[in-house]
Amino acid sequence: MDIERKPTTAKVNGQLWGARARDWAEIQEQSCLPVYHEVLKRAEVGNTTRYLDVGCGSGMAASLAANLGADVSGIDASEALLMIAKERVPKADFQLGDLEKISFEDDSFDVVTGFNSFQYAGNPTLALGEARRVTKPGGTVAIVTWGNPEGMDAASLVAVLKPLLPSPPPGAPGPFALSDESKLREFASSAGLTPTDVFDVDGEWIYPDLDTAVRGMCSAGVAVKAMEHSGEEAVTSAYAAAFAPFLQSDGSVRLGASFRCLVSQP
Repeated sequence: MDIERKPTTAKVNGQLWGARARDWAEIQEQSCLPVYHEVLKRAEVGNTTRYLDVGCGSGMAASLAANLGADVSGIDASEALLMIAKERVPKADFQLGDLEKISFEDDSFDVVTGFNSFQYAGNPTLALGEARRVTKPGGTVAIVTWGNPEGMDAASLVAVLKPLLPSPPPGAPGPFALSDESKLREFASSAGLTPTDVFDVDGEWIYPDLDTAVRGMCSAGVAVKAMEHSGEEAVTSAYAAAFAPFLQSDGSVRLGASFRCLVSQP
């Protein structure tokens, strides 16, 4: 596997994603529940499973796996998010670190998942290769990314930040870079994995009111980065305008989102 070595980004990502960790855990992370449930189901996570969540964040997926009886571990760049994960799953082995250098031994896990995490590493292929390394032969590595942005309500929330962020380096992948199935399969293969299945999971993001919706979106690392570059008012105003078409008569906010999932084996 020929991989270009690039600087790791855990320190930067950890600060960004940890800035509003409690809002992420209490508001925004629940938007991922449908894909968490489906991936754990398809990976047959149960009471004999050694499970690792790569980029585990505040530990919601890990908590679900623990409730299924799995022996749970996780790695993330944000100490603030890991503190919440430890509250949710006190017996789990959560570690602070780089995705490109996972501190577990070879062939340690039956199932490894990365929910919108691998692509945020400084070197995504190296990070995915590390996930492959710690997965047992015959085990499962699941990569989860955004679904096809065309016609997806939530894609407008992602796009609205683009003019508020610093210019990306030439050739940098966008948030939907892996949404194309062929590119997602190519990404898995580049890390020495054998893709076995690709499927989409649709869900609905539901917030009780506009203020909560904006707070939830502002908890993501990319939003914090946009605030650092363009100011908090610019980001909150942009999100409020983007949410406007999805306001309901009762004041709640509802919009659709889709995730694309690839299941593979080492």
